[in-house]
Amino acid sequence: PAYTGIAAVDVYIGAAELSETEGMNYGGAYVIEDLILGKSVKLRATAYGTDCYPRREIETYITRDTINQAYLFNPRNAYQNYAVATNSSNRTIYTYMGKLLPNFGNATYCSAGQLSPLLNDPYYRTIGIGTRIFFGGSQGYVSWYGTQHNPGKERLPNGTPCGPAGSLALIGNLKEMSPQYLKACTFHLYGVTIFMGIGIPIPVIDEEMVEFVKIKDEDIYTEIFDYSVQRRNKPSYGKVNYKQLRSGKIKINGKFVQTGSISSYSRALEISNTLKKEIENGKFYLTASVAPLPLEEKYSSLDILSKEEL
Repeated sequence: PAYTGIAAVDVYIGAAELSETEGMNYGGAYVIEDLILGKSVKLRATAYGTDCYPRREIETYITRDTINQAYLFNPRNAYQNYAVATNSSNRTIYTYMGKLLPNFGNATYCSAGQLSPLLNDPYYRTIGIGTRIFFGGSQGYVSWYGTQHNPGKERLPNGTPCGPAGSLALIGNLKEMSPQYLKACTFHLYGVTIFMGIGIPIPVIDEEMVEFVKIKDEDIYTEIFDYSVQRRNKPSYGKVNYKQLRSGKIKINGKFVQTGSISSYSRALEISNTLKKEIENGKFYLTASVAPLPLEEKYSSLDILSKEEL
């Protein structure tokens, strides 16, 4: 299902929304990808009818070319670091970090490490609201700071956080995007999601930025958490750097554990080189942000409270 409640005949469809008939086998992300591929998508809508809009039901087919506008708005993208997931239990679990095998059978992570934009600009000096970006094969913009933006996370002396910190809300023209950089997928027994190719130019404006962009995988650390523990505060098994993660194995509790990445390092490198060429050829122009991303932001968890407790 898509969502209305905005202007007449405008709808939103969530990438993680599941099909009413196919469940996790097809969802909002697949609709988005089908539109980019030029495929026809069936549209069925109902309404209560008014003098302005008397029709109460419509069933038709649409394509990328028959709709006037199609914007992709992602409220949480390009996380500034993320956790490593593992599983200490005796059963396989299925998560947004992929399939986690029992008894520390594997560990997964999700970051391009030294190529990740917000790890190269840890204090958001050049990346801010209004920054032009490479977004799904087209050009888009940072529209706001992302949901769960948490810049107060513990940081190393080099500025990089040791876990999920900043995030970006991004917007772009869906009709101009490429299926090469936008892919729908299903995490088995978890749900539907979307893989986005994102690139952000970082102007080297002074010596401090030189030091920031020199960051290497061995300088960036994140924390290992046990996803088999179904509570908000999960047990930690220490910190590890991205050079270790990308080597294919890390040590947890004295045991070597195979690692795997949810994000594609090779595609991140491809996007970096593509963006570089577009800048050199005058096809992509850098922009100064119109407002900075907050370096201080209250981060609250959702608690179950009565009205009187608020």
